[in-house]
Amino acid sequence: MFKVQQTIGSVLCCKCGVPMPPNAANMCVNCLRSEVDITEGLQKSIQIFYCPECGCYLQPPKTWIKAQWESKELLTFCIKRLKNLNKVKLKNAEFVWTEPHSKRIKIKLTVQAEVLNGAVLEQSYPVEYTVRDNLCESCSRFQANPDQWVASVQLRQHVSHRRTFFYLEQLILRHDAASRAIRIQQVDQGIDFFFGNKSHANSFIEFLRKVVPIEYRQDQQLVSHDVKSSLYNYKYTYSVKICPICREDLICLPSKVASGLGNLGPLVVCTKVSDNITILDPRTLRCAFLDARQYFRSGFRSALTSRQLVKYFVFDVEEPVGEATVGGQKYALSYVQIARESDLGNMFYVQTHLGHILKSGDQALGYDIYGANVNDDEMEKYRLSVKNGLPEAILIKKCYDEQRERKRGKPRAFTTKKLPMEMDESRGGRVDPEKMENEYEEFLRDLEENPELRFNISLYKNKDYQESETASMTDGEGAPTVPIEELLAELELSEEEEEGDDEEDMDE
Repeated sequence: MFKVQQTIGSVLCCKCGVPMPPNAANMCVNCLRSEVDITEGLQKSIQIFYCPECGCYLQPPKTWIKAQWESKELLTFCIKRLKNLNKVKLKNAEFVWTEPHSKRIKIKLTVQAEVLNGAVLEQSYPVEYTVRDNLCESCSRFQANPDQWVASVQLRQHVSHRRTFFYLEQLILRHDAASRAIRIQQVDQGIDFFFGNKSHANSFIEFLRKVVPIEYRQDQQLVSHDVKSSLYNYKYTYSVKICPICREDLICLPSKVASGLGNLGPLVVCTKVSDNITILDPRTLRCAFLDARQYFRSGFRSALTSRQLVKYFVFDVEEPVGEATVGGQKYALSYVQIARESDLGNMFYVQTHLGHILKSGDQALGYDIYGANVNDDEMEKYRLSVKNGLPEAILIKKCYDEQRERKRGKPRAFTTKKLPMEMDESRGGRVDPEKMENEYEEFLRDLEENPELRFNISLYKNKDYQESETASMTDGEGAPTVPIEELLAELELSEEEEEGDDEEDMDE
């Protein structure tokens, strides 16, 4: 069927006579812009206030918003500061590059509005923001008196090591959770965070609840009281207690808890601690999860901790009789023949959940149930109730001491950042630096051995590491390491490079 092709006719502009598509005003775009300016009455320049200490911008009247340079949060903040923008339709907004130290922010806005006889005109125009430095209330209070805090979070875990705090420190850095803390102090068995606002402390506690099982209590102390205006000034203290159960701990579950979990265990191993506690029965590969509310309702403790691990030699590993995957981690149930390092003549068979990684000639770390001095009532009850007795040992992880001995003194391929913490020796006793260094070394080894543990934290490339020595994951010969692909490159500009860039800009 024949169809007539429709064409759009053109008319002449009533002002300049240029051919153009017809519109309601009968004028071309150039003539229309010369007649009408839709940006008339819109703000072209405005002044904003910026706190150089915490990097926040003032949203009148009293709200301070944290935004990075040329981020979408800063663009949204700048657009909201403009008045009379509701008279036009905003189509696009983008930053125009300016020097970061120029104290100027420029934005190019594209707006639409109806003009003569209903014709729609689109126009772009720049807006310049003058940045004025002004300390926010919390920063000015801290400048006047650094100890003038409003809320403090006292984070504690009653265990014999600080591995949990090393991991928690990396999570805080990854999510920038303590960016509003005016001071951080390290004490024995914990860390103190001081905030200039109560809401900042509440936000920090909410973050802690999402990453570790905690319970907390809030106390307040009256600082001052204005009788005429009936205003009260308080200082708030949050006592936060972290669950004392740590990864690789051996637990003997109380009978009530074990029956509530489907008669699990009761001898179980803690394999992961996040907002939930993951426990695994090493002899059946059954697992269960406990949240903070369930744990603190019963309040059981670890029967044996990682400080009581014993080295064993593996002589024989039978074929696995069962496999399971718990939280992305694979386990295989098998029988192994082992002997203690201190008593190689006494060999015995035990069940283990590490059948997928152990082989003859390996070394492993485990708990010596037979010879350990266990001060746990639930363990004693279970020992008396079992007819065949307790297992002689429970293996926890593979040991790579021999492989690491060859790399002693060589730098690692990765490094980590640390919080700006002060040492507080006035309260809680003095922290032993040698013990801290050894515990931090154990934490780094855990990061190398457990990919799931380093999934939520940021690791950076070590400048002192030679790439010729690189080794990816363990191949059965060496100890496991962190792959180079997982490491982040830390951007650092020296003063000489910055001066050189400034000179090049001036030459141009």
